[in-house]
Amino acid sequence: MRNPRALVVRTIILVAVAGASLTACSSDDSSGSAPSKSDITGEWAEPDSKPPVDLEFLADGSVSGTDGCNQMNGTWKLDGSDIEFGPFSATMMACEDVDTWLSGAAKATVDGDTMTILDDKGKDIGTLEKQS
Repeated sequence: MRNPRALVVRTIILVAVAGASLTACSSDDSSGSAPSKSDITGEWAEPDSKPPVDLEFLADGSVSGTDGCNQMNGTWKLDGSDIEFGPFSATMMACEDVDTWLSGAAKATVDGDTMTILDDKGKDIGTLEKQS
């Protein structure tokens, strides 16, 4: 007769190995991989915004654009799947009826051709689309 305890131990080990294998193959990133610098570089704009809202990411880690009112310049870097912005320098014009949401950017995430901009509290404040 087989030892019931050995059978239970063997079953637990098999379940643990199978679970570890499945965990190693899974990913929290629904797009399959973190973006690379080449995925980020280029121009990103808010679709149909008037006045235009856009950012241009350069491979050297600099970023420039406009929040629809003020010109902005700063830096960016990849941190895993997040884009982190350095402080922006910007002009300080007052523009009536313009939502300058982009000036609050602290981080961003990318899913395909959509960049979600987050403030310093991690709140979604807007989106930009990759331009061709």
